[in-house]
Amino acid sequence: MPRPQPKVLVDVPCRSCRQTVRADLKRCPYCGVPFPARGQVPSSGFEWKTETEFFGYPLVHVAFGRDHEGRLRVAKGVIAIGQYAIGAFTLAQFGVALLFGIGQFILGPIVLGQVAIGILFGAGQLATGYAAIGQLAVGYYAIGQFGIAQYFWGPDRHDPQSLEFFRRLLEKVGWHLNR
Repeated sequence: MPRPQPKVLVDVPCRSCRQTVRADLKRCPYCGVPFPARGQVPSSGFEWKTETEFFGYPLVHVAFGRDHEGRLRVAKGVIAIGQYAIGAFTLAQFGVALLFGIGQFILGPIVLGQVAIGILFGAGQLATGYAAIGQLAVGYYAIGQFGIAQYFWGPDRHDPQSLEFFRRLLEKVGWHLNR
C-alpha cells in the first residue's frame, strides 16, 4: 500500500491584499484577513436594510448568518430582525430591544421570549420585570409556576393583588376579562 505523501506548503497570494503569504497562516501579516490562503470566504445568510434612516439607523434591518469575512451579521435598526439584533423593536434569537422585543433570549423594557429579561414587563419561560408572567417569574407583580415577587400568584401562593394588577393591565391594553 502506498504511503500518503506529506502536504507541501507553497506561498500563495493573500485573498485580500494579494501579498505573497505561506499557505498555512491563520491571519495575513499584511492586512490581517483570516486564513489568507483560502479562497474568498463565502458569506452565509441574508442581509437587507431600508434606505430610509432614523438617526443614522435604517428603519428596518434584517440580518442572518455571517458576512464574507466570517463575522456574525447583527441587525441594527429601528425595527431589527435577525439571529442577533438590536433595535427599538426587535425580533431575534438573541436581542436587545429599546422598546419592545420578542426572542429566544431578549432584553428590554417590554419583552416576550423563552428568557425574557424585562424592565417593565416580561413574559416567558424565565421572565423578569416590574410585572412578570412565566414558568419562573421574578418581579414586583408576578404570575407563574415558581416566582419571586412582592405580589405573586402561583400554585402555592395566591396574592389577590397580583391578579387584580394583571386584570387592570389587560383592561388598559384592551383585553377585557369576564368576571
